[in-house]
Amino acid sequence: MVYSNTLKSLDLKNAQGSYYSLPELGKSLGAAVNRLPHSIRIVLESVLRNCDGKRITEEHVKQVANWAPQAKRLDEIPFVVARVVLQDFTGVPLLADIAAMRGIAQKNGHNPKLIEPMVPVDLVVDHSVMIDYFGTKDALDLNMKVEFERNRERYEFMKWGMQAFDTFGVVPPGFGIVHQVNLEYLARGVFRDKNSVYYPDSLVGTDSHTTMINGIGVVGWGVGGIEAEAAMLGQPVYILTPDVIGVELSGKLNPGVTATDLVLTVTNMLRAQNVVGKFVEFCGEGTASLSVPDRATIANMAPEYGATMGFFPVDEKTIDYFKGTGRTEDEIEAFQAYFEAQEMFGVPSAADIDFTTLLKLDLSSIVPSVAGPKRPQDLIKLTEVKSTFDHLFSKPASEDGFNKNPESLNKAYELKGENGGTLKNGDIMIAAITSCTNTSNPSVLIAAGLVAKKAVELGIKVDPKIKTSLAPGSRVVTRYLTETGLLGYLEQLGFDVAAYGCTTCIGNAGDLAPELNQAITENELICSAVLSGNRNFEARIHPNIKANFLASPPLVVAYALAGTIRRDLYNEPIGEGTNGPVYLKDIWPSNEEVQVLVSYAMNPEAYRTNYAQVKNNPGELWNKIKGVTGDVYNWPESTYIAEPPFFDDFSMTPGSIPTIKGARALGIFGDSVTTDHISPAGSIAETSPAGRWLKEHNVKKPDFNSYGSRRGNHEIMMRGTFANVRIKNLMIPPLANGALYEGGDTIHKPSGEQMPIYTAAMLYQSEGVPTVVFGGKEYGTGSSRDWAAKGTYLLGVKAVITRSYERIHRSNLVGMGVLPLQFQGDDSVESLGITGDERYDISGLENGIKPQQEVTLTIHREDGSSQDVKLLLRIDTPIEVEYYEHGGILPYVLRELLAQDV
Repeated sequence: MVYSNTLKSLDLKNAQGSYYSLPELGKSLGAAVNRLPHSIRIVLESVLRNCDGKRITEEHVKQVANWAPQAKRLDEIPFVVARVVLQDFTGVPLLADIAAMRGIAQKNGHNPKLIEPMVPVDLVVDHSVMIDYFGTKDALDLNMKVEFERNRERYEFMKWGMQAFDTFGVVPPGFGIVHQVNLEYLARGVFRDKNSVYYPDSLVGTDSHTTMINGIGVVGWGVGGIEAEAAMLGQPVYILTPDVIGVELSGKLNPGVTATDLVLTVTNMLRAQNVVGKFVEFCGEGTASLSVPDRATIANMAPEYGATMGFFPVDEKTIDYFKGTGRTEDEIEAFQAYFEAQEMFGVPSAADIDFTTLLKLDLSSIVPSVAGPKRPQDLIKLTEVKSTFDHLFSKPASEDGFNKNPESLNKAYELKGENGGTLKNGDIMIAAITSCTNTSNPSVLIAAGLVAKKAVELGIKVDPKIKTSLAPGSRVVTRYLTETGLLGYLEQLGFDVAAYGCTTCIGNAGDLAPELNQAITENELICSAVLSGNRNFEARIHPNIKANFLASPPLVVAYALAGTIRRDLYNEPIGEGTNGPVYLKDIWPSNEEVQVLVSYAMNPEAYRTNYAQVKNNPGELWNKIKGVTGDVYNWPESTYIAEPPFFDDFSMTPGSIPTIKGARALGIFGDSVTTDHISPAGSIAETSPAGRWLKEHNVKKPDFNSYGSRRGNHEIMMRGTFANVRIKNLMIPPLANGALYEGGDTIHKPSGEQMPIYTAAMLYQSEGVPTVVFGGKEYGTGSSRDWAAKGTYLLGVKAVITRSYERIHRSNLVGMGVLPLQFQGDDSVESLGITGDERYDISGLENGIKPQQEVTLTIHREDGSSQDVKLLLRIDTPIEVEYYEHGGILPYVLRELLAQDV
């Protein structure tokens, strides 16, 4: 072991061990390790501990130890994580890929057990439940029964994985969302290896909001399943040495301002500062004053502000959280002793750390807010929600508006059906207290319960046409809402517990009543959803609801009572109570009322009892699932699970780098194209290529389930790529009213025929014509969705050319062997006059690839002219060059593993 002098003893009450000392390393190297951001120090510890002179060298250790705030970022860090966390939408395709790798190993004469996770892997089943039933006490039971009926084949596959792989565990449905389960149960603070060496928890997860774990001082972030597989199979996670943006919080929140208002403000602020691909680390007295749930709420939304992480150092509040959530005394002692020994215990002041940039935020400046109606970073003060909606109603799509006739804004439309009634623009159709961002945070959930209690007592009700739901992040939430007496009031307003898992925020809101869908679609109404989640991208919540707003749980309840987004909650009554008008101030709880009840949320025994059931009492529905056995998976006939095609032509020798000549544009897209646009997770339209395929395979429409649940079948997912009903392909002419065409179609060239993007892609492949995709700024924003890259690859796309990328999607494209290229300077689709009528060549890679080199795009126009444009290759690191040369990360890792077995 290099740097063996840094191995120091760590003596605890009931154990003796050792650890790799960062202060000692600083002395050895003459490096100011004590000035490094805490997040960088944790990465440094991993590099130091795993330094073997081969994969990880002394030079790597020196590079990280001498991290400089303003240095040019050229160095690649091989970061070995302690564990991997999966959610089921992304975990099932990952498991399918590894199952396929075992099959390839066996076919090539190797022991299939050679393919085995090298670190602990936990899959939390949380994304499969849908809100089919709501507003009744039996909604949870009914939704879970439907979930198991729909997903039996997937759950059988997971049970095969549990018995096939030694280090693969599953948290069954009904326990909570992956991030809260991670905070409350999976995270251990520090680990101890077989040599009694202690080291800090770290991870990657296949959900972009894995960053929630940063709230307890754990370094971890979201990656696509492709990158997670490599980490599972022993590969370091390779990252460019990051910038670290410090955020100094000062002051304190004013009465009536929630943690959600704080996080939406932070998201808006940091997105404007362009922290994409950077570490963000919080410091200062304001940070130290925040509870761990508040910190976790901010950390959760790191993907929304674009950062790799939103990191909070370990301090007394972290220890209190570990005690309150039932960790053992020995674990807590080791956790605190380790960070104290590393001189990393406590939230530092801004003056103590060298940050790339320091930003400041006074907590007292934050006001009640929501975000929307299309993006989480678009902050709206609560006082301006009504006016903002009215303003956007008639604005063109190019200004993020809805392009509607202003005269229709106040018109009421009759509902067809036995219940009658009317519907207006701005009416709220879905009001959901949903898991991801806020149900880790007792303060806002208790506030929601208190709003419900006061509303019930004043006699104000929720319109029954609004789909209301409560989907806690963990079963512990239900316990403390029950113990405080608040759950009953939420239920009286329709906020019954409907699920434990990711629901409305992922597109699992379930459908609306037929008469509501009919009125919305026939009259092209702009109706609303209000949810306490973190994502509100177009068509994500529901395909027919175009205005979606993120809000705190108490505001979700308040807006449900108001029934429309077009009510000024500050100045207008929310509704009519028993004794007259009721205003927001009449039902909003004081900070003191909330704090009196928050203590109910921290009950160590309740956490221990709950999570003990993961192994000893997972539930009757899970126990009835029969998993197949064996080391190699025998692929059944299934519309859910299919053997992935990524290894069909596998050989131990990589093929040549593909040439791109005479390519056609498969699509041209604008700014902020999300991974939801590229690979939807929600409902499958009957008339879509995926819907038609399911019908051809005798699946009825009620059994379609969602794209997310069918990610284990490439036939569905490649047909769903670029199939979002709200995606705007600029190759298709605008509509007569000037609005951009929406939907997953393109124009095939040279025929000029309009057809689904999938159909055109297959036609181009049959013609031997390569394809490219063009985009604008922030291409690939959103979820860490590997199918956005896998689907792009399977459609035959050779390169994606954009103004800029979101971090995870760019990495995933490289991982699938698709070239990510970037316009330079002021170049763009618009400035270059690209319409999709052209043919394209890409040159400059013929003599070898260097990270971030220039390549040439040659545009051949229909008039016979051509133009050369210099692009930046966004293969950023040397290891990414190797991945691309091998045709992607999966064949690279498989070749490495098989080559070792000689």
